[in-house]
Amino acid sequence: MMWKYIRRYLPYAILAGAFMIGEVSMDLIQPGIMSQIVDDGVLGLNSGGAGNMNLIWKLGLQMICLVLFGGLCGSLNNVFVHMSGQNIGNDMRKDCFRKIMTFSFTQIDRFGTGSLVTRMTNDITQVQNFISQFVRGMIRTTMLTFGSMYCMFRLNRAFGYVVMCVFPLIIAVMAVCMKKAGSLFAKLQMQLDTVNSIMQEDVAGIRVIKACVREIYEKLRFGKANNELIKTQLRVLIIFAFMNPIVNALMYFATAAILLVGNVSVSAGRTTPGNIMAALPTPLSCSTVF
Repeated sequence: MMWKYIRRYLPYAILAGAFMIGEVSMDLIQPGIMSQIVDDGVLGLNSGGAGNMNLIWKLGLQMICLVLFGGLCGSLNNVFVHMSGQNIGNDMRKDCFRKIMTFSFTQIDRFGTGSLVTRMTNDITQVQNFISQFVRGMIRTTMLTFGSMYCMFRLNRAFGYVVMCVFPLIIAVMAVCMKKAGSLFAKLQMQLDTVNSIMQEDVAGIRVIKACVREIYEKLRFGKANNELIKTQLRVLIIFAFMNPIVNALMYFATAAILLVGNVSVSAGRTTPGNIMAALPTPLSCSTVF
């Protein structure tokens, strides 16, 4: 069913994915250049301890060009992601409206006005946001995760093992949070339907409510439904509020472990200071993805 909407704007999604690959590739290339700048340009490890200013300028300009190209790719990715997601949402909303207009009074009463309003607004917005996040987030997350681990192993095997040990813990934290929040989403959807139904009934019957002096009752009814919705939303937000600090703590732990392992490796001559500097941004960039 979704495919008939996706295929209309599939070229936009493919272009968005291609530009995201370009952006992430630029992010993965830069740490290696930083390692060369530190080892060969600043410390001169391969030239008897003599720095090379020309090499620093050359590699620095390369990094600036990569950053600009990555920024261009990121901007174009956002353009095509939103073009695909918004157009898909627009088509779905039009088809849903046409379908609702064919319902009989019995069907409308069975589904409920508030539920139909939620389907037309919030649900379709969630679908188009999911499509945008899938095109942008899945490619970025996959490339940064496996690309970063590959780059870490290229720099130093010990660094790669550190990151490989941390990733399962991050996935476990995310799985626990999603499991706890998942059961609340269905409840949240029902409460949102209730709020929309009450709001629609009050707006449609405002004259009757005022004529019968029922304002206080309707305020209490709406307030009760709204408070239940807020409580459920807060429970969901609290669960996700704990996820980000835990993930960041794990990645900072990985950074500290890399520094510790790197100190031993430099002393033993198995790695260079440039490799350590190149490895440090990797866990932090991955934490922003998760």
